[in-house]
Amino acid sequence: MTTGHNEQCRYAVLAMTEIPPRADRSVVHLVRHGEVANPRGVLYGRIPGFHLSEDGRLMAKAAADFLAGRDVTLLMSSPLERAIETAEPLAAQFGLTAVIDDRLIEPWNHFEGMTFGIGDGALRRPRHWRYLANPLRPSWGEPYRDVAARMLDAIGEAAGAARGHEAVCVSHQLPIWVTRRSAEGHRLWHHPARRECALGSVTSLTFDAGRLTGVTYAEPAGPGRRQVAGA
Repeated sequence: MTTGHNEQCRYAVLAMTEIPPRADRSVVHLVRHGEVANPRGVLYGRIPGFHLSEDGRLMAKAAADFLAGRDVTLLMSSPLERAIETAEPLAAQFGLTAVIDDRLIEPWNHFEGMTFGIGDGALRRPRHWRYLANPLRPSWGEPYRDVAARMLDAIGEAAGAARGHEAVCVSHQLPIWVTRRSAEGHRLWHHPARRECALGSVTSLTFDAGRLTGVTYAEPAGPGRRQVAGA
């Protein structure tokens, strides 16, 4: 799906739960990585060396179990360790090797490696305040439009490669969320606390003849194992 953002927003999105097989239909599942071991509570972003916690590995296994039985023929992953480790049980489940794709990576962020807050966090230092000037772009990191564009490009290739089958892309909360908002025709800027993209969650995009026709969301690692059809 390599068309521009405005065209993406014109796609009609229909709720779908049962997806019968069809030669021109493909489904791309966007899996958010599991919990990360991060005792200092820093914004780790693209910094290497951050791995899944024990609970995070259980979340990855829950996502793989949730997708068990699906006709998955392609597995792609962000190059960051937490995504690659989340992809491991998926690779074992489907007998696939994860293809590393930089387009699925976490956005860059000015506050990478810092704690974010007023107390002992980065916001106590005035030199950081200018990076908060424009939350619509946002001014502190990679523009939402750029994140959505690279994600949609990768997803479009995955949908084409898995035509008639299904693909899994392991990525991160913000890239998955802005991709969903773009697919559903919503503005990309948003309140971070309102993202519907839990750890280990699965956001699924259905394509018919290359056209996006459905979005669904599930939390196989969540307390209530929630599954919701996208609007």
